[in-house]
Amino acid sequence: MNKALSQIKNHAMTGVSYMIPTVTVGGILLAIALAFSGGANVTNPLLANIETIGSAGMAMLVPVLAGYISYSIAGRPGLVPGLVLGYLAANPVGSGKISTGFLGGLLLGFAAGYMAKWVKTWKVPAFLKPLMPIIIIPLIVAAVIGLLYIYVVAAPLGSVVTFIQVWLKGMSTGSTVILSIIIGCMISFDMGGPMNKIAYTTAVALIATGDGRLMGMAGVAICIPPIGLGIASLILRNKFTSEEKESGKAAIVMGACGITEGAIPFAATDPLRVIPSIMLGSAIGSVIAGLASATDMAPLGGLLVLPVVHQRLMYFAAVIIGAAVVVLMMALLKKRIKQNINV
Repeated sequence: MNKALSQIKNHAMTGVSYMIPTVTVGGILLAIALAFSGGANVTNPLLANIETIGSAGMAMLVPVLAGYISYSIAGRPGLVPGLVLGYLAANPVGSGKISTGFLGGLLLGFAAGYMAKWVKTWKVPAFLKPLMPIIIIPLIVAAVIGLLYIYVVAAPLGSVVTFIQVWLKGMSTGSTVILSIIIGCMISFDMGGPMNKIAYTTAVALIATGDGRLMGMAGVAICIPPIGLGIASLILRNKFTSEEKESGKAAIVMGACGITEGAIPFAATDPLRVIPSIMLGSAIGSVIAGLASATDMAPLGGLLVLPVVHQRLMYFAAVIIGAAVVVLMMALLKKRIKQNINV
């Protein structure tokens, strides 16, 4: 059992090690464009092009993670189906136009890898053997798992997403504490996946009605995971690998610019400890912002929006306290590493 878990972790680490440069390059370029434009609307042509390049880098995050997890398991035949399935996870598919983001990519990467590894064992005629790694295995794996994902996962999830969005809008007139906890947990749970997108898009929709309270809660929750984990990687140095420490610096910058995905490299390698920790930190930060009636009238989270935030001091305090909670949880939960892992 321990050996199997160790292998799974090693496969995940391989995916993360290849993914980190895409997060760092894409995230920092995107953060530069947003920082120098002062918000979500980038109008300067040069900054707009930098934003485009950064967005391209961020778009590669989930495909690269899934592709190299699959590659770690099955070798070369696993790479292409992993990349293809990662792309499906990162982009809206199915009748409900659902993207499952990082968590979907993580699962699809493992599914692609293990299926490719199994197909490699098939006995085929001699004339087909040269075609197996470059055509047949990638084709079978991508088609089978891709169709299962679209019809079994994405399609049913569409109706769930619609229901949650309606429910959240109804909750906006209810208990501030309960709503804040829900928003904080949803934003940080999958870091850009469906739960994150539901909370974010609902908050943005309410801005159009003149209500920025939900975006105030969401704006705080959006930046706490990368800022908290980035700070933790710099302070708790014996609990993070050298790669995580480097990505932690970029994560702080990305968090300040409202890019939650900066937390993904940490969550991918230790999800059972990291995800509950960032959910708690984001929930506490959201509650503080909600009780302080902090409002954010920009469709963006993080610290760049402070000029348009009402109760900005409490908004900033909510981010700091939430990030501190994440650091504390990492200190309590995360195990020391015996050595830096470089895959």
